[in-house]
This record gives sequence, C-alpha cells and structure tokens, in this order.
Amino acid sequence: MTTPPPPQHTPHQAPPQQPPQPYAPPQGQPYQQQPPQPYQQGPVPPQAAAHQQQHHQPPQQHAYQQQPAGYASAIPVRGAHLGHALLSEWTKIRTVRSTMWTLAVMFVLTVGIGTLFALALSGEEYVGLPLLSGTFFGLMLGQICVMTLGVLVISSEYGTGMMRTTLTASPQRGRVLLAKVLVFFAVSFTMTLLATGLSGLIQSSLLGDQTTADRYIESYMESSIENGTVVATGEHWMDATVGAALFVSLLGVLGLAIGALLRHSAGAITTMMALVLVPLIAAMFMFGESLASLQEFLLEYSALNGLATLFGMPMGNADAMSGWGLLGVLAAVTVAALIAAYAKLTTTDA
Repeated sequence: MTTPPPPQHTPHQAPPQQPPQPYAPPQGQPYQQQPPQPYQQGPVPPQAAAHQQQHHQPPQQHAYQQQPAGYASAIPVRGAHLGHALLSEWTKIRTVRSTMWTLAVMFVLTVGIGTLFALALSGEEYVGLPLLSGTFFGLMLGQICVMTLGVLVISSEYGTGMMRTTLTASPQRGRVLLAKVLVFFAVSFTMTLLATGLSGLIQSSLLGDQTTADRYIESYMESSIENGTVVATGEHWMDATVGAALFVSLLGVLGLAIGALLRHSAGAITTMMALVLVPLIAAMFMFGESLASLQEFLLEYSALNGLATLFGMPMGNADAMSGWGLLGVLAAVTVAALIAAYAKLTTTDA
C-alpha cells in the first residue's frame, strides 16, 4: 500500500500592480494640476525604532572647527615691493642676448675710435684739441647704441606681448616704469663710465707730451694749457668721464620714455635719431642774418653740442652754457618725457 505524496503548496501571487494613471479631468472641465501628496510613512515596529535610535546618534562635536574650502599655497605669500621689480628687470636685461651685444658694440666703438684717434695724432707736436677729446669721437657713435637699447628695453615687451605678463605680475605700473629706468640707467652709466675712463687713459698716455711752442691758443684751449704743455685737469677728467656717462645715460633713458610713449621700436629709434641729429644738421644749412639767432639756438642746445662741450669742444659760442648746464637741460627734458610715459602707461591698456 503506497502513501500518497504530500500536497504541494503554490505561493500566493499578488495581483500585478497597475501603473498609476495620470489624472484626467472630467470632460468639459479645464485641467488643474494636482499638488504633490506628502510621503506618509507607515507605522514602525518597536524593534526597528530602537534599532534606528541605536545606530543613528547625532554626530559628536569635535574640538576643531572645519575650515572653509580654499587654496593654501605651500610658498609663503609676501607683499611685492620695488626690490622685486628691480630684480625682475635686472634678470630680463642681463639674460637678453641683444643687451650684451649692444653694450659691447658701444664699448668697442668708444674705446676703439678713441684709440685710433690717439694713434693717428701721437706723432704731432700740437694737435690743437683738449687732451681727452678723442673719446668724444668714439662716444658720438657709441651713444647710438645706448639710445637704441633704451628704446628696446620697453618697446620690445610691447611688441612681443610680454608687457601684459609684466603688468599682471606687478600691477603697480609706476613701479614697473621706475624699475626699468633705474636698472637701465645703472647698467648704461656703468658701461659708459668704464669706456670713457679707459679711452681717456689711452688718450693721456699717447698724447700727453704735446707742447704749444709759441703757437696761437684758441679760447677753448686756455684751460688745457699749463706751462706750455697740454694737460687734463681733474675737472677735465670729471667732465669727460662722469659727465659724459651721465649725458649718454640720460639720452638712453629719454629713448626709454619715447619707447613707452610710441610702443613701437622702429618709430621710437627713428624719433631719437631725429632728436639727436636733426638740430645740428639743420643749423649747418642755415645761412643769412635772419636765421642767425635760430642757428645759434639749435647749435647750442643740440645733443651733440652738449656732449662736445663736456669734452671742451663747444660747437657754438665758447661763452655759451657749460656742459653741465646742458646736462641739466637734458635731464629736465627726460623727466618731462618720463612723466608723459607714466601718464600713458597708467591710463591705457598694454
């Protein structure tokens, strides 16, 4: 007799849930959006409520307060000052290859032409020029290099777009201009002083044995004659070295100001060449009594005459303004140009 198998229990299947039907208004009535129904939680068993209270305690208060999210630099942040701008300009001017080449050409022209002048006249008994005058002929060409470098110090940054980076790193635009002027003036003055000093030593050693021998002495040579011998006094050395270096360096700073105003290298260099050469060239072609006063004015206040006067060779009237007076005029013009450059730099975009 066999035992019948136990009955199989089939699991009770819940009827399939119908998806919620969208609300349809009765016919003839406008559609009105139904407000959302708040979620209602069913009753929670006592065991579940105790479990939630046990595992969901309020967070403990820590001893430290959470800092707001932000960037903290590992490098100490310090306020920028003029020293940083000077260091930046010094790095730029000494690492650019054109700076070294321009200053080297200026040095070679000043010393080289002065040496050739002294060698050519070393056999003469009396030259008729101050003892240190040969340096002027070399520096007359060497100053072009300094003016060109002064223009390129600032106009090259405008040409390459580097000026925007410079002003972003140092928003104080007056500080940037001042740093450029100080660094360039120091470099140009030092190099020009070395060149004029070396050239003066060569002039003095090769032409120091000149004698007048009852010759006619021009008025500008009277201060260079002592006991019938051509000499260079301490004042002459000061004029031909420190004075000449200041004059050429100020011309370079004037070129820097013109470059900041025009912001174009070729235009600024052409303008500087015109300021230096045009007055003297125009005065040479002025004839007649009606133009005599204008000719004398252009000769006296031309840049080349100011440099020549420092070497004891004035191109106009010997009783006119001294070399240091003309140096003061150049300084005033340079300061005025720098003020205009500062005004444009602070009121216009780079």
